[in-house]
Amino acid sequence: MNTQRSDAGVAFHPASAPDFLPRRELAKLQLERLQKVVRRAYEKVPLFRQRMEARGLRPDAVKGLPDLARLPFTVKADLRDTYPFGLFASSMDEVVRLHASSGTTGKPIVVAYTAADLQVWTSVMVRALAAAGLGKGDVLQNAYGYGLFTGGLGAHYGGEALGATVIPISGGNTERQLMVLQDFGVTAICCTPSYMIHLIERARDAKIGFGKLRVGVFGAEPWSDGMREYIQAEAGIRAHDIYGLSEIIGPGVGVECVHRDGLHVFEDHFYPEIVDPETGEVLPDGVEGELVLTTLSKEAMPMIRYRTRDITALQAEPCPCGRTLRRIRRIGRRSDDMFIIRGVNVFPSQVETALLQVEGTLPHYQIVLTREKGLDEMEVQVEVTAGFFSDEIRGLQALQHELETAVDHVIGLRVKVTLVAPKTLARSEGKAKRVVDQRNI
Repeated sequence: MNTQRSDAGVAFHPASAPDFLPRRELAKLQLERLQKVVRRAYEKVPLFRQRMEARGLRPDAVKGLPDLARLPFTVKADLRDTYPFGLFASSMDEVVRLHASSGTTGKPIVVAYTAADLQVWTSVMVRALAAAGLGKGDVLQNAYGYGLFTGGLGAHYGGEALGATVIPISGGNTERQLMVLQDFGVTAICCTPSYMIHLIERARDAKIGFGKLRVGVFGAEPWSDGMREYIQAEAGIRAHDIYGLSEIIGPGVGVECVHRDGLHVFEDHFYPEIVDPETGEVLPDGVEGELVLTTLSKEAMPMIRYRTRDITALQAEPCPCGRTLRRIRRIGRRSDDMFIIRGVNVFPSQVETALLQVEGTLPHYQIVLTREKGLDEMEVQVEVTAGFFSDEIRGLQALQHELETAVDHVIGLRVKVTLVAPKTLARSEGKAKRVVDQRNI
């Protein structure tokens, strides 16, 4: 099936048809799939069955979508505690692929796919890329990492099924990335936003442009509106946010359409809830809380009410694109990336927002946490543009003061800001590491 373009010039693919289902039909489909996946998890996954029985519940307790709130949560620790295959609902002879997350401590979490799961993953990635404006004839440079990380293969198969020409370049080797981008007539790119900023910087050093590149689909890490504006201005492209996580399927859970007012969640496969992070109570649309996702069609490893720790809100208002899928607000923070400094809750995304409001800074920063005299302290190291850094001392002091004031205004805490020269801080070819915690070293 070929990708077509609507009268507005937006890519549309026949696989995108579920995006426009009337809400009543969508709810009927969701309930049918929810009942099936709950029964499968109950029959095949001992941990889920134990938790259901502890609540006095059986699969037939799910008679409507609101009954989902009665079911137990699943958390990341469950995957680690049952490592490697304890949450599988399919036998190994039915599993055709395994992926694993890049865990920061201990063993990674392992996720599994049947052939049907891979078809679902490909289809939602087709819908995601089409929603972002890609179609047949686009040349897609896929700079997500391949291998156990889900990003590379997820975007790869989606791009091919969409009808685009996919370049499986993977991450790293920035000089080659820029050469391919120029020589192959690349029109779209997939990578982390932090790596796109690195590409922009290296392209500027080499005094080359971005050729035919017109759109970027960036994910795998939170990024602010300020970072989006920087990427768009420097690369001359339209930047879209894509959302996903390995535990659910990988990239392709949600994406921004061309209007970029929240990310459409592919609700026919992933049912979203927003809950209070403290109490677990389900919150209404429009209220900020923690995103909880239930896979409605996953065979190998169904996830029931998985707590993502991502903080967002559901938007039910109609989108001009015509999609009936609800949207989530862009995710700028997680409930588990918060740290406390002198009694104040701080999120890295808040610091980034403050820094990018001030002219003269680059989108490269690092937060260093230390313990001084029994108190937790925080220093923000931020790169300054070459013009500002070569300025007189008085100008640098004024910039430092302005940045400290901006951070104070956003987080409500006065912290030390250290200005460093361009290209001082380490660059990332994958997910950026924004926080260095030296308090327990």
